[in-house]
Amino acid sequence: MLETKNITKIYKTGEIETRALDGVSLRVNDGEFVAIMGPSGSGKSTLMHILGCLDTPTSGKYILDGEDVSNLSDDELAKIRNKKIGFVFQSFNLLPRVTIFKNVMLPLLYSNQPLSKREQLAKEALEAVSFAEKFWFYYPNQISGGMAQRVAIARALVNDPSIILADEPTGNLDSKSSEAIMETLCFLHQKQKRTIVMITHEPDIAQYAQRIIYLKDGKIVSDEENKNKIFFNFN
Repeated sequence: MLETKNITKIYKTGEIETRALDGVSLRVNDGEFVAIMGPSGSGKSTLMHILGCLDTPTSGKYILDGEDVSNLSDDELAKIRNKKIGFVFQSFNLLPRVTIFKNVMLPLLYSNQPLSKREQLAKEALEAVSFAEKFWFYYPNQISGGMAQRVAIARALVNDPSIILADEPTGNLDSKSSEAIMETLCFLHQKQKRTIVMITHEPDIAQYAQRIIYLKDGKIVSDEENKNKIFFNFN
C-alpha cells in the first residue's frame, strides 16, 4: 500500500539545518493497522506529513498505492490527497458553521457526482462509524468531542480512500471517548479491511494496532508486530 525508501527531510533556517527524518524506510501493506510512536521531536509528525502528501522529502522515495509521489507538484499532491488519503486530526478540523452531515460531504465538493450520490456517500460514512441519525443536522458545537472525532472519521471515509492517516486521534479526548474512537478504528480495520496509519504518543492507544513503529531522532529504532494487540469482537 505504501513504502518509503531512505526518506530524509531537512529543514533550513538560515545557516542552520535540522534533519527531521534521517533515512526512514518502511512498508505498510494493504489492510494493516500501524501505530507510529516517538518522543517530541522524533520526526513522527514530519513523517505523517510526507505519508499524507502534505509535504515532500528532501531525498528518498515515497511510493503510495504503486505510484511514486516523492516529487509531485502541489496540485498533483492535492489530487492524490483527495483521492487516496483520509485524514483524522487531533483537533477534528470540523467547520463550525456547517452541519455534521455537510461536514462529512465536504471532501466530495469538487467531485463530479450528483448531489444525491454525495448525500448517499455521506450517509453511508456516518453509518459506518455508528453516528446516530438524529445528530446528523446538528452543528459541531452541539456535540461532544468523542462524537466530533467520529464525524471526522466519517469525513475521512467518504471518498473511499486507500489509506486512513490518524494523527493523535484521541489526543483531545477522555479515556471513555478514546476507547470508543479506537473501537471505531478497529471496526474499520477488522471488518472493512481498511489500511490505517496512526500517530500516537500514548502506549495504551498504540496497543490497538497490529504493528508499532518507534521513531527517535528521525530514525526508526524499532518496528515490531504488536503481540498484545487489543481485539474487539464484531459480529
